Amino acid sequence: MRDADEIVTPRGPARVDTDLPAGPPRALLALGHGAGGDVDAPDLGALRDAAARAGLVVCRVTQPYRVAGRRAPAPAGHLDEAWTAVLAELRRRHPAVPALVVGGRSSGARVACRTATAVGADAVVALAFPLHPPGRPERSRAAELATGLPTLVVNGDRDPFGVPEPGRRVRVVVRPGERHDLAGDPAGTAAVVVGWLRRRGWASR
Repeated sequence: MRDADEIVTPRGPARVDTDLPAGPPRALLALGHGAGGDVDAPDLGALRDAAARAGLVVCRVTQPYRVAGRRAPAPAGHLDEAWTAVLAELRRRHPAVPALVVGGRSSGARVACRTATAVGADAVVALAFPLHPPGRPERSRAAELATGLPTLVVNGDRDPFGVPEPGRRVRVVVRPGERHDLAGDPAGTAAVVVGWLRRRGWASR
């Protein structure tokens, strides 16, 4: 079952598209979008479908600046504040769901990492994590992945934003031939994520 509505945040209304599994949920998966994109990106759409089939509640969150029609992203603090408010409401709406997995693609992955501890997440899924601006490897964002939580990073080997290194509790899967949009094989990317969730008991077979 699919539903969409808005959640009030300190930075304006955010939109949440929710997909419910057929049976009792194993986990809640909250996904954010890229800086100039939306929640209908190919990788997010494929992950939504695969995760809902595997027993997860999937909530794709559109940040207030995109709801307002702007493409330029809000400052990081504003993104984090809005996301945190949305996650609090999602936890209130789904109190019986046993686990919370946060994530998203690109900018949305960064937001999920920065706020994972604050929102009480059990794990993080980072699609196309932008390790550094293109051509600027000295401006690494690797520290954002150090949440202390189980974290899965899925990046393409042709991503101009770089590919993070595995770390403590951070698994990195590199997809051959994929660029930053992970649009070459979205179903394959989704299968990687659901397989990882399944091994932790957060997705059914």
